[in-house]
Amino acid sequence: MGHDPLARFRAAAARREADGLRRTLRPRTGDHDGLIDLASNDYLGLSRDPRLAEGAAAAARAWGTGSTGSRLVTGTTGLHAELDRRLAAFTGSAAGLVFSSGFLANLGAVTALAGPGTLVVSDQVNHASIVDGCRLSRARTAIAPHRDAAAVERLLAGRDEEHAVVVTDAVFSVDGDLAPLRDLHRAARAHGALLVIDEAHAFGVVGERGQGAAHAAGLAGEPDVVLTLTLSKSLASQGGAVLGAPEVIDTLIDTGRAFIFDTGLNPPAAGAALAALDVLEGDPGLPARARDRARRMADLAAASGLETVVTPAAAVVPVFLGEPGAAVRAAAICADHGARVGCFRPPSVPKGRACLRLTARASVDEADLTVLADALAAVACSTARSLHT
Repeated sequence: MGHDPLARFRAAAARREADGLRRTLRPRTGDHDGLIDLASNDYLGLSRDPRLAEGAAAAARAWGTGSTGSRLVTGTTGLHAELDRRLAAFTGSAAGLVFSSGFLANLGAVTALAGPGTLVVSDQVNHASIVDGCRLSRARTAIAPHRDAAAVERLLAGRDEEHAVVVTDAVFSVDGDLAPLRDLHRAARAHGALLVIDEAHAFGVVGERGQGAAHAAGLAGEPDVVLTLTLSKSLASQGGAVLGAPEVIDTLIDTGRAFIFDTGLNPPAAGAALAALDVLEGDPGLPARARDRARRMADLAAASGLETVVTPAAAVVPVFLGEPGAAVRAAAICADHGARVGCFRPPSVPKGRACLRLTARASVDEADLTVLADALAAVACSTARSLHT
């Protein structure tokens, strides 16, 4: 027939190119490119901390480089069991279960706790891992307007299903705003629903000691609250976890396909995460420093006349530029001025809301902020010129 099965992919790539939506992998070359890091999720600045490196190395020496199997076969070491316990204790949860990634933790939680005969109510800008969990759960999913607890309550009250799950990011990954967790919990409890909170961008940053948004909202340990989180952001490692009541953890172990059929987290990542918890517990000022740097970065963006948030909830600071091309150009300008920043375009953000995503680290210093100020001023000048041409 002569049909080329790859032609449609080339055509789609060409359309993405024309729309400014092509993505490129850019391998890092270490810390020698001269750019300050304002793009990564290393919120506490621990990714190069020698204590974490030694934690990973010690775990590799003791347990090897791989977990060798799923956690239900050979993939649970003493490190995994300790990390389960430590994460639960730090967040005030009854029990915990470590996954090999934060994406799989969300996928596992939503699919195992929902299903046919369940309504899932999901915030319209939840992370892709939550969206995919909803799709795979086979539950009816209702999308609630962003941060609208009243709409969530109406959806719960009007359901026909016996069971319901409300799921939300704690801190939303691009806009950086905080979910109304107390209001969502009141709505969920009033209608017999579980509340699942993804703490990925809140853990280690939100709250006096970085124990997360649910803890800061007074929801720690509530039996109808389930937490998910990642170890790859504030803890500068790899992996994820689900935290909650023993009944929740038992359900995941017995039925969670993303847990049962996946190889366990590698021991060096578990060792690094445990070392990072030690650092966080030993230096409770780290979360406040990360939040302070985020606030100052937002102030710099606002002072340049760029659209941003007034007070960041955690370490994420968006700078909204509108169209993908404008965001790509702005990221390039920042790099030219010495700052690596995130560049978010559809489908990561809605159409017309392409942005730079600046991410703060507790280790950002005054010199870094000066570089960022110059970069953002140049972005503002370029944006103003484009509007007048």
